[in-house]
Amino acid sequence: MKGHRIGYIRVSTLDQNTERQLENVHVDKVFTDKASGKDVQRPQLDLLLSFIREGDTVVVHSMDRLARNLDDLRRLVQELTQRGIRIEFVKENLTFTGEDSPMANLLLSVMGAFAEFERALIRERQREGITLAQQRGAYRGRKRALSDADIAIVKSRVIAGEQKTQIARDFGISRETLYQYLRMSE
Repeated sequence: MKGHRIGYIRVSTLDQNTERQLENVHVDKVFTDKASGKDVQRPQLDLLLSFIREGDTVVVHSMDRLARNLDDLRRLVQELTQRGIRIEFVKENLTFTGEDSPMANLLLSVMGAFAEFERALIRERQREGITLAQQRGAYRGRKRALSDADIAIVKSRVIAGEQKTQIARDFGISRETLYQYLRMSE
C-alpha cells in the first residue's frame, strides 16, 4: 500500500502567504506552523511527527522551512527516515529515504549549512540596518503599550494595593510589561 503525502509549511509571521510553498504539489494533508524558524515551539510539526506512519512521505518547500539549524535538520531527517518515512524538499529537489548514498547525505549537510548561513547573514544585515536607522533617528523600537496617562493610572492603582495581575489584565499587557513600566518610574 502506498503511503500518504503529508505537507509541512512554516511561515515566520501571521500575515505571510502559506499558499506559495507547496503550490502545484500534490499532498493529502498539510500541517502549517506560523512561527519564526528560531522557535523551538512548532506545534504543527509536532502533530505531523505524531501523525505520519511508515510508508508516508513528508513534503516540505525547502530545508529552511523544516528546521531551525543544520543539527535540527539532520536530526529530523534521520528520525523520519529511520521510521520508514520519505522526506522531499521541493526547492532543493532532494528526497531522502534512509537508504541514501553518501553523496545524498553530503548534500543534506551542505544545503542545510547554506540555509543556516543565509539565516545568519539575514540576522546580521537586520542588526546593521537597525543600528543605522537608530543613528539617523528613524528607528525608535516598538510602540509603547501604555500612554503616560495610563502609566499614571497604573502607578496609582499599584500604590492603592490592587493586585498587579489584575491591573495588567485590565490594560491588556503582560505582568512583565507592567513591571517594566513600574521600574521606569523608580
